[in-house]
Amino acid sequence: MTSRLEPLLNPRSIAMIGASANPGRIGGMPLELLTRFGFSGGIYPVNPKYQEVFGLRCWPDIEAVPEPVDLAVLAIAAADVTPMLRRCHARGIPAAIVYAAGFAEAGGEGARLQDELEAFVSESGMAVAGPNCMGFANLNTQAHTAFASVFKTAPAQEGPGSVSLLTQSGNVCAAVYAIARRLGLPFSHFINTGNEACLDFSQYLEYLAADPQTEIVLGYIEQLRDGGRFVRACRELERQGKLLIALKAGATDKGAQAVQSHTSALAGDRRVYAAAFRQLNVIEATDFAQMAHLASLATLRHRTAGKRVAVLTMSGALGAILADKFIGAGLDLPDLPPDLQEVLRGGIPDYGMVGNPVDVTGNVVNDPAFVRTVLQALGTSDAIDAVVVYAPGYMLDRMADALAEASREHPRLFVAIDTGLAQSRAALREAEVAVFEDLGLAVAALAPYLLWCDARTARRQAAAPTLEMASAPALPCNEADARAFVAAFGLPQAATAVARNADEAVRDARIAGYPVALKILSPDIAHKTEAGGVALNLADDEAVRVAHATVTQAVTRAQPNARIDGVMVQKMERGVAEIIVGATRDPVFGPVLTVGLGGVLTEIYQDTSHRLLPVDEDIALQMLQELKAFALLDGFRGKPRGDLAAACRSIVAVGNALLAAPAHVAQIEVNPLLIKEAGQGVAVLDALILPATP
Repeated sequence: MTSRLEPLLNPRSIAMIGASANPGRIGGMPLELLTRFGFSGGIYPVNPKYQEVFGLRCWPDIEAVPEPVDLAVLAIAAADVTPMLRRCHARGIPAAIVYAAGFAEAGGEGARLQDELEAFVSESGMAVAGPNCMGFANLNTQAHTAFASVFKTAPAQEGPGSVSLLTQSGNVCAAVYAIARRLGLPFSHFINTGNEACLDFSQYLEYLAADPQTEIVLGYIEQLRDGGRFVRACRELERQGKLLIALKAGATDKGAQAVQSHTSALAGDRRVYAAAFRQLNVIEATDFAQMAHLASLATLRHRTAGKRVAVLTMSGALGAILADKFIGAGLDLPDLPPDLQEVLRGGIPDYGMVGNPVDVTGNVVNDPAFVRTVLQALGTSDAIDAVVVYAPGYMLDRMADALAEASREHPRLFVAIDTGLAQSRAALREAEVAVFEDLGLAVAALAPYLLWCDARTARRQAAAPTLEMASAPALPCNEADARAFVAAFGLPQAATAVARNADEAVRDARIAGYPVALKILSPDIAHKTEAGGVALNLADDEAVRVAHATVTQAVTRAQPNARIDGVMVQKMERGVAEIIVGATRDPVFGPVLTVGLGGVLTEIYQDTSHRLLPVDEDIALQMLQELKAFALLDGFRGKPRGDLAAACRSIVAVGNALLAAPAHVAQIEVNPLLIKEAGQGVAVLDALILPATP
């Protein structure tokens, strides 16, 4: 089925409403670009002031244009936009681009104008980009609708392209395009989304996922409006082997403003985006140059690669530096097999390394035949996935023929880092050797790209569990009700009892066996410790009576309006470590899971891992392994290992509890979840359920 965005991004005919004869004005620049680069479709300038612009007949109004029009580009004032769109719609034009600013971003009257625009689009079904949009370019058809001078200053593109730019900023779009064209990247689409009043980033991404001419997408994101559609588009990109490289702006944590749950504070805006990117195998970039170099690597489409890297240098020092940087970035530098080391030792002096990194020493460039032997041996070894050669200037030139030959003969990624001025760079790139002139940028691009390649071969999504909607307690609820809800999903509970007074608390403590903990029970107190509502390690009856009076008085002082349902008496338990497991409904991506170091220090250490739900036990284990505190669960310094299998089952269960809960349940948090020694299971020590805010 043809996409609604097709006339926007691949128009056969274009009307420029508000056309200008001045190539420096927004109504003139696209017309100059269309004629300069030879757009073969119909071009219809519209402005009653002109008879002709750029050698094209200019029409007095849109109704006078004699031919069908796919796309109307509006270079007119904000107040005139919606009336003109109505005329275009009546004329049968299916799509439009709105350049004008002065809509919602201006507030007041601008907000009213945007409301009017959105209502018209909803009513008509017209595909409208913007407002406050720079316009687009389809570089494969030369359909230029953007008032962007970068197309006149950047190196011209010859032939079709497969890289598409999709940004929420026109200036970012132009900046990345300029850098990428200097690297020779071939572009298909140049898209900036403007205010996204009617079409958002995820809808354009959905189009590019299905576009046969797009293989790589460079995206700049400020805020997604439709996280679910974004996730689906990313999964379609992955299914087709396409790559999204995304730069996310803004480090503000929405969760930092939350005070009711640790999970909200930990699963903030920035962290959830990063987790979603990782889970969807999106490469997250940090700057424009890195984006461009990542895309340049990915255009080497016949290359096979992974995270096992062999480093070949003329210097032991550079080998050590690269090894440190690559390993620090998550790549592997495996020791080369003995038979391969033997081949290398055949021409490398004893003082040169052959294990990995490989130091062929400066003498080797005097022996071109041995250089060829080394590169061929590395190119055929099953022990590595990519070969990185550091050889500056003339030394790289001496190796260039052998390196180009190895790249042509072996479908493996070969990379050259040249901090000199090698004359062979163009020839190496022609042979599909990736060439970098800066060591830091080489690592910054290679590491995430190779990790993406490695993940691509091992991708699996957690199967969505089949869950029936569960009845949640009336909210707000106390801890006892929260425990009962999560217990239904298989979360083991510590022994507890609810006491209405001190005598009942003593009775329950005797039954449980000392020592015990005593906690206030209230639906209005999310954090009992902060309110003075927890007493631990109570050893006898008198301690329980004193604690009952103490916590009750403390809570009454701290929150005098809180409803008190009694106290919870709980057997003190021992284990290996405590973690937090929380599930929350993110406003962008929906259900999200957070795992981290638990207890009262959760927010101090910020040692967390995040995933979009659902997850399975394998993903749960990955989340635990990502924690800096994982060593505490894995037998640190001879301590007992934790019951990781039980912990993973419980992590999955918390996620499933939120997925099965009705929409008014915003968050479910188990903090702490006590992980006992291997084979002894886990225990929920505290649970919290929070409602959605109105």
